Amino acid sequence: QVQLVESGGGLVQPGGSLRLSCAASGSFYSVNTMSWHRQAPGKERELVAAIASGGSTNYLDSVKDRFTISRDNAKNTVYLQLNNLEVDDTAVYYCKAAVRTLGLRLSEFWGQGTLVTVSS
Repeated sequence: QVQLVESGGGLVQPGGSLRLSCAASGSFYSVNTMSWHRQAPGKERELVAAIASGGSTNYLDSVKDRFTISRDNAKNTVYLQLNNLEVDDTAVYYCKAAVRTLGLRLSEFWGQGTLVTVSS
C-alpha cells in the first residue's frame, strides 16, 4: 500500500500563514495528480487545490488568491501554502494522490488529515 504522511497543520490567527506538506511513500511506479481537500464541521468535503504531474493546477475559487499548491516530484511530495487565512478556512485538510501501482493500475490514496484551526 501507499502511505501519505501529512504535516504542517496547527492553530493560527486570522491573516496568518501555514505550509502543509504531504509525502508519498511505499512501493509504486509513479505518483500522478496530487490534491488537497478539506472538510469543515457540518460540511461536505471539498477540493481545495490539485496539481497534475505536469504542473497544471486547479483551485477552489475562495482560495485562489491566497493558497498555492506545488510539488516536488523527486520527493513525491505535494505542498499547500496557505496565506491570509480566514476563520472559514478552519477544517481538516486531507492529501490525496493518484498513484500508478507496481501493477500499473491507477489507484487513489488518502492521507489521514491534518487539522488547521484559524481563530483569534
